[in-house]
Amino acid sequence: MFGTQARGEVSHEFQPPLMQYWRPSIYTRRANITVKFQDLYGFTVEGNVDDVNVLNEVREKVRQQGRVWWALEANKGANWYLQPQISSLSEGIGVAALKLSALANSITLKKLVRKGIPPVLRPKVWFSVSGAAKKRSTVPETYYNDLIKAVEGKVTPATKQIDHDLPRTFPGHPWFDTEEGCAALRRVLVGYSFRDCHVGYCQGLNYVAALLLLVLKTEEDAFWMLAVLLENVLVNDCYTDNLSGCHVEQRVFKDLLAKKCPRIAAHLEALEFDVSLVATEWFLCLFSKSLPSETTMRVWDVLFYEGAKVLFHVALAIFKMNEEELLMTSQIGDVINILQRSTHHLYDPDDLLTVAFDKIGSMTSTTITKQRKKQEPAVMAELDQRLRRLNSLKMDDKPDSPRE
Repeated sequence: MFGTQARGEVSHEFQPPLMQYWRPSIYTRRANITVKFQDLYGFTVEGNVDDVNVLNEVREKVRQQGRVWWALEANKGANWYLQPQISSLSEGIGVAALKLSALANSITLKKLVRKGIPPVLRPKVWFSVSGAAKKRSTVPETYYNDLIKAVEGKVTPATKQIDHDLPRTFPGHPWFDTEEGCAALRRVLVGYSFRDCHVGYCQGLNYVAALLLLVLKTEEDAFWMLAVLLENVLVNDCYTDNLSGCHVEQRVFKDLLAKKCPRIAAHLEALEFDVSLVATEWFLCLFSKSLPSETTMRVWDVLFYEGAKVLFHVALAIFKMNEEELLMTSQIGDVINILQRSTHHLYDPDDLLTVAFDKIGSMTSTTITKQRKKQEPAVMAELDQRLRRLNSLKMDDKPDSPRE
């Protein structure tokens, strides 16, 4: 299903949900019943009947949203969400009309993306709006296959770490537990580690690439989505050896939490709780290890269209949604437990995204970029000091040279 076939062979046929509607009898005590089922992407979900009912409601919303997308495709054309090309001018469309049309499509698309891209359209829309299609078009058609052949059998620190992490990537998933699934994920990760030696491989990318494979359905498309994500969507140096970009993001997030959720920030500071204890994994894995897969996909819908600022919106929303409970905590462990429990049960993406974009307030990419530049010097100084300390310890550990 997920081989190295060409992009033209991607199947966009809708796969019906594996979950059946759960209809509890009047005798059911819902609070005491645990239900297990597979979600749209093959992950086993364990929850109570209320969780199942929420998911059923979400599935119905997805179907309704799908009808909106199909209606627009019928009215505007299959690729209406793509930016008009300059060649359209030769067809008699004026520049002003072209700009107006592009603006109208952009506004419509932003609203639609925030409400969710239908699973059947997700591969095509992601590949287009993220810039992956454009990036792919700049290289020969055989680029990915040639790369995989060229690096086959080569061993580097990155490939060793990848091989170590593969068995720990979504264990229990029916596809990644197979030899085929594991091999496909390895090829994508190893291929990218050679494409960008500056990044190589970083723990966390295995989860991101795995979900990309499940959605995009071919290795090549997943590879290019990973490339555009690391090279264009996210901040630089998030996944390099020293994780400098990730450290910057954590500092920016801490500042934003103080501005957007001052009561929570003050309480956590009193507890001496460092938000990076939970937020580092959120940002490195793009919530793929924290949120249910279908909620993660909705976050990624917006991420690929609006950029990395979405991660801050979502992270702040998670804290905001748990504000009252967090303010009652007296132990660091309680804070972590509340956040982990709440994220694992966020089955309704609309609940999360409504808070993220309607209640958190506006945050422009320009504002966040300024915050990053403000934090970069402190992060680099801290990393430099850490490196000096490490080198000093290494020197102290060296055995004395033998005397003559």
